[in-house]
Amino acid sequence: MAYDIDMIKKVYSHMADRVNKAREVVGKPLTLSEKILYSHLWDGEANEAYTRGKDYVEFAPDRIACQDATAQMALLQFMQAGKKKVAVPTTVHCDHLIQAKMGAAIDLQAANKSSSEVFDFLESVSNKYGIGFWKPGAGIIHQVVLENYAFPGGMMIGTDSHTVNAGGLGMVAIGVGGADAVDVMAGMPWELKFPKLIGVKLTGKLSGWTAPKDVILKVAGILTVKGGTGAIIEYFGEGARSMSCTGKGTICNMGAEVGATTSTFGYDDSMERYLKATNREDVAEAANAVREHLTGDDEVYANPEQYFDEVIEINLSELKPHLNGPFTPDLATPISEMGEKAKEHDWPINVDWGLIGSCTNSSYEDLTRAASIAKQAVEKNVKAKSDFGINPGSEQIRFTAERDGLLQIFEDLDATIFTNACGPCIGQWDRSDRKGEEKNTIVHSFNRNFSKRADGNPNTHAFVGSPEMVAAIAISGRLDFDPTRDKLINEDGEEVMLDEPQGIELPTKGFAVEDAGYVAPKEDGSSVEVKVAEDSERLQLLTPFEPWDGKNLTGAKLLIKAWGKCTTDHISMAGPWLRYRGHLDNISNNCLIGAVNAYNKKTNFVKNQLTGEYDGVPAVQREYKDKGVPTVVVGDHNYGEGSSREHAAMEPRHLGVKVVLVKSFARIHETNLKKQGMLALTFANENDYDLIQEDDTFNFVDLENFAPDTPLTIEIVHADGSKDTIKANHTYNNPQIEWYKHGSALNLIKKQNAA
Repeated sequence: MAYDIDMIKKVYSHMADRVNKAREVVGKPLTLSEKILYSHLWDGEANEAYTRGKDYVEFAPDRIACQDATAQMALLQFMQAGKKKVAVPTTVHCDHLIQAKMGAAIDLQAANKSSSEVFDFLESVSNKYGIGFWKPGAGIIHQVVLENYAFPGGMMIGTDSHTVNAGGLGMVAIGVGGADAVDVMAGMPWELKFPKLIGVKLTGKLSGWTAPKDVILKVAGILTVKGGTGAIIEYFGEGARSMSCTGKGTICNMGAEVGATTSTFGYDDSMERYLKATNREDVAEAANAVREHLTGDDEVYANPEQYFDEVIEINLSELKPHLNGPFTPDLATPISEMGEKAKEHDWPINVDWGLIGSCTNSSYEDLTRAASIAKQAVEKNVKAKSDFGINPGSEQIRFTAERDGLLQIFEDLDATIFTNACGPCIGQWDRSDRKGEEKNTIVHSFNRNFSKRADGNPNTHAFVGSPEMVAAIAISGRLDFDPTRDKLINEDGEEVMLDEPQGIELPTKGFAVEDAGYVAPKEDGSSVEVKVAEDSERLQLLTPFEPWDGKNLTGAKLLIKAWGKCTTDHISMAGPWLRYRGHLDNISNNCLIGAVNAYNKKTNFVKNQLTGEYDGVPAVQREYKDKGVPTVVVGDHNYGEGSSREHAAMEPRHLGVKVVLVKSFARIHETNLKKQGMLALTFANENDYDLIQEDDTFNFVDLENFAPDTPLTIEIVHADGSKDTIKANHTYNNPQIEWYKHGSALNLIKKQNAA
């Protein structure tokens, strides 16, 4: 039986009435995304039609999922909310704090020792507040959610941007900041700007070397890293129905890389097969009863241009295998063109590592397709020229793959089987073959390839591909290897060619596992004591942020003007910094250390206007805070792209930054900042970015008369005494203005709870 089956049945029990009412109110056929959104309104049935990309709407998500790195701050916030138990089903998954180095057994043992304080904290908090806990080694959060919790037509939020993976099972699943999750945990509505809709029509059928991963690699090349911002991507068509459920999950997972709010597919036979294979026949039966409401209306898919804001059409029969990168997931290159492109850009041709896994591509089917290539190499006496690393998606996947001989195939190729965890995908990789900043190339089946992300080396050129393509390229050892046409030389000096990959959608013997790694919470956790040591360097209890004093903000200094791409990896790095994710003051020492200073093109080197000296960003900001000087961060386009946006908002807030002013924000980061009580603003005229000088002081002269949807006036005073006046846009509708007034969303929750 599925977890939380009663909740799922309740969602389905009112779905027909709510969808029909929404169709009546909107006055036209509905997409799947609209059906799910309108059936999850906080107030129940729809009574008005919402304008996409404009109206802020309150929703009631069905469940929440948190990974260990972000769960720490989310649960530390929830502990301050004064609630006895979470209001909706919630789970915590320990997958980020396990470093990949020697192999699963040794690495997991090391993680349990080095991060025991954090794991014990998360388990005790989960036990106290009615939260399901998945132990270290149980698996990667999004694969575990797909196997156990995702259900067609549901809505969930999670404290990780790749929560969107659950769209592969027909959900609207959205990655949010911890403060958003705390709202829902505390029984409050969750607010979202009603998304625009991008329809992707898939025709034809995948074959040969082309995989579901290539669909999203192609889409990323079309939309770029910000083309999906503020929109849900909905896939449909015969091509969509022809793919496996986990293949759909892969596509939805990487929708985060184009900035999409989420991505989803309509319920179909592949989803039903997956539900039954993962022992959720009860969910499949319930879903089948409302099947017509778990996909878009026929009229929508017949005439998509009339119902979507943008439509993309991809013929899967003509789609070619791709590699995306380096340094950005939207630089899409068909594998047949990679050799020429690599030569043109001087990308290192020799490939040092091939990495398979992550939340994007760690399903049973993924492993079978990659294993079919690895097996050929062994049988054809081809020695792999690159090192191999494998991260199974869950203990269920690992156990089943080991039973069926898949892991042995990789081991025969000298691959290292890492823990069922994120590992290199999020920088948790102790890479022994490279030191310093040597220029090199790796290929992986992950979702992100930002500079420094996998191994901390800014000169590691990381390319994203399907598991089978990663396997083939790693075996060849060359970035320009095209398995559709190129041959290999085996150990006997013979020319051989790799046959097309073969995959198995679901294990013929069924899934199996001895210990999935789940720990259920106590029914009554009131007696559970959660301890945080005062001298801990890993955990720190939170204190409320100071509320706004209601006065104009004057005399604010420029902390940094970030130049070019400024992702959350630039604002709050992962890797070794993950150990401080539960200690706000300690992790704030990485605040914006990766952002490039527009005035000297250096990282972590900014001018202290109080002394005239240059120092690291956190050090300069701490001095401003000590002296009571408010500060402003200025950024370029798509500021805040990436994961862990909670820390990217809380760190500058903790250190005393008052305003983040940018050309444009990435998906939801504007809200993350606002929920922590900051001014999140965009230039009314983005060319005003060029007016900002290194020694500038900012005066916000109309805050006392704050008016929603009215541009703010900013007076910029330059070092020579001259001034410029610019305008900045904001979207501080209620309750967002209340978050700012009270200092944070959590402050407001506590006040309302106390009342």
